[in-house]
Parts: sequence; C-alpha cells; structure tokens
Amino acid sequence: MTEFPLHSTVYVFVHGAWHSSAQWAPTQRALAELGAASVAVDLPGHGFDARLPSGYLLPGQPGLLTEKSPVAGVTMDACADAVVTVLRQVRRYHTVVLVAHSAGGGPASLAAERAPELVDRVVYLSAFVPAGRPRFIDYFGSPENATASGQNAYLGDLEAIGALRINPLSPDPTYVEGLRETYYHDTPADRFDRWRSALSPDLPLAIPLTPITLTAPRWGRIPRTFLRCGQDRALTPAAQDLMIAEADKSFPDNAFTVRTLPGDHSPFASRPRELAAAIVA
Repeated sequence: MTEFPLHSTVYVFVHGAWHSSAQWAPTQRALAELGAASVAVDLPGHGFDARLPSGYLLPGQPGLLTEKSPVAGVTMDACADAVVTVLRQVRRYHTVVLVAHSAGGGPASLAAERAPELVDRVVYLSAFVPAGRPRFIDYFGSPENATASGQNAYLGDLEAIGALRINPLSPDPTYVEGLRETYYHDTPADRFDRWRSALSPDLPLAIPLTPITLTAPRWGRIPRTFLRCGQDRALTPAAQDLMIAEADKSFPDNAFTVRTLPGDHSPFASRPRELAAAIVA
C-alpha cells in the first residue's frame, strides 16, 4: 500500500447552535488553499441526520410552537463523545488543532478535558469557555451580554420543548432579518437566505445548560487561542472578554493568546479566507 505524506496539522471544527459541519465548508476550502487539512464534526441533534419537528417542513409549520423537540434527549456527554471520536481518528497527524464556535465551545472543552492527549491547541471562535463559569447560559445571561440581540427569536416554552427553538424557514421577513442582524449581519440578505436554509431549528437544552468542570492537569495544560469577533451581536465582545479574563484567572499558568477579527458572529460565512488565515496563524 502506497503511503502518502500527511500535512503536519489537521484542524477539527466544532459548530455552534443550530449549525452543522456544512457551514464550515468555505473555511475548509480556504484552509485547503493554504495547504492545511481539516475535518468538521456534526454534534448530535445537528446536521443533515438530525431529526426535525414533525411540522417544520410542512405548510404552515403545524405544532412548531409547542411540539416536544425530537432532539431534547441529547446530552452534553454525547456531544463531547462525538468530538473525541473525531479527535481519535485524526491523532495520526503531528498536530491537532480543535476549533470551536459559539455554543460548540462547551462540547469541545469537555472533549479536550477528557482527552487532552488528542489536542495540541484549542481555538475558540467567539465561543463558550467554561473555565470561569460552568454553563454557557451563565455568560449568555451575564450583564456583559445584556446588549446582545436575538432573544426574541426563540419560540415557545423552551423547558416544555426541551430545546432552544428558532425558525430559520420563517415566512416572516421581519423575523428572518432579525436572525440575520443577530448572527450574520455582514452577510447580505440574499446570501443569508441560502445560509439559513441549512440551519436546524432546535438546540438541545443540554448544550447551554449542562455545567462543565475543567481541570489544570487536563484542559488547563493545552495551549489555547481566542478569536474575538469585534462586532458580534450574538455574544458581545464584552462577554467574550469576560470569558477570557475569567479563564486566565482560573488557569493563570496557561493564558489565552487573543486575536480579534472584524465583524459579526459568523465569519465562516462573511470572511472565510480571513478566518482561515487567522486560524493558521
């Protein structure tokens, strides 16, 4: 069997709420242009295999405000296991860099805590870091994030539904524009129509609500970078800075390297080449 040389580094991408591996494709193409290998993870409850509310794709979307989420039972453990599985598959590379976006910071952090030998660096892209506070909701609901937009996008009773539910396929142009302005404000409306069609409606509640404990001998020993999104309206720069500061206070022997990207919460859509270059750097 012929052995082909491998690039020395592989980047493993973990998406955020309602997203999937598919949204990383433009960034992965940009990385390939730079000669870098990458793979993207689908967390349980996301991606093209995720189960949808029964009326989501039907005319009028019956039951969307009340139906129990078919992914309500997804756990943080299952999400972390999905990341660890991919990390084990790529450990043959010399260097493995784990890149997490937004709510994906929780599963990625827990995976790194459980298997630090599989990760050489963690990159947080405007992502949850559970080093100072254990749950994403603890930062999402902090005073530093009070000016964030998007809370009006959630549908129904989240506890009864078992998920944070949005409606990416809403026929209401005001609602759709609210989603774009919160998460994709640098992406033109006509392009956002295509991006939103690939989103899932449900984020399992375990992802923002499950507490995660990190330790110095495991997660704390891994070099880490935080890529701030400078005009983020979903997770404000102030909230990002709070997570960085509290992580560095909790783990002072291994502080974050911090860089700032211009623009919105979703640079994988608005500036994938710039994002790829920042990740490689």
